[in-house]
Amino acid sequence: IETYSPYQDRDITDISVCDLGDLEFPFGNPKKALDIIENTVKTILDANKIPCMLGGEHLVTLGAVSAVVKRYPDVHILHLDAHADLRDTYLDEPLSHATVMRRIWELVGDQRIYQCGIRSGEKEEFSFAKDHTVMQKWDLKGFADVVKSLKRKPVYVSLDLDILDPGIFSGTGTPEAGGVSFTSLLDALLQLHSLSMVGCDINELSPCLDPSGVSTAVACKLTREILLMLKGE
Repeated sequence: IETYSPYQDRDITDISVCDLGDLEFPFGNPKKALDIIENTVKTILDANKIPCMLGGEHLVTLGAVSAVVKRYPDVHILHLDAHADLRDTYLDEPLSHATVMRRIWELVGDQRIYQCGIRSGEKEEFSFAKDHTVMQKWDLKGFADVVKSLKRKPVYVSLDLDILDPGIFSGTGTPEAGGVSFTSLLDALLQLHSLSMVGCDINELSPCLDPSGVSTAVACKLTREILLMLKGE
């Protein structure tokens, strides 16, 4: 993947990026893993830098937001995903990729989570969203209105790559038919230039589920574009 973006006419070499490497988590202990993520993100924020986390399981977002909300109490969450992730529990577990936005809602409160591209979830999740989040279902056609609503607010962006159609991104644990195209997602992401992004994550890539390497290439390209939009010091 080239470091230059023809979409933004910028190169990764034009900005300062520090790769902290992989975090090591204790197996089978999600609470401890979340604590490690929160402490790491806090360290980044304390250095007046913007965290950009590359994750697997979407639960990792909870750890990052737990740190961000302490630094930016009025933070708003921009959640791009195929799934609502608003279950209270999943397989009797409160900490899961399927519950992550419910747990984040408990941190930030009503109308502070903007959900886009959602096309899958339990009936209860969609009912919950009507009262507690701002949800744009199915696609990204209303994304410009979402961006307009978020201007002049601190925004944390969480991109679950399964928002993409599995025809172009199959390397994910919970693929959902009817997803958005790469071009539609890229067009939406390029609108983030006008927002005050205080953190972000890109998650749910599972390279082993796509031996062709296409999904990894797509994820890398989107990561490049998002990094080039962060306005760090």
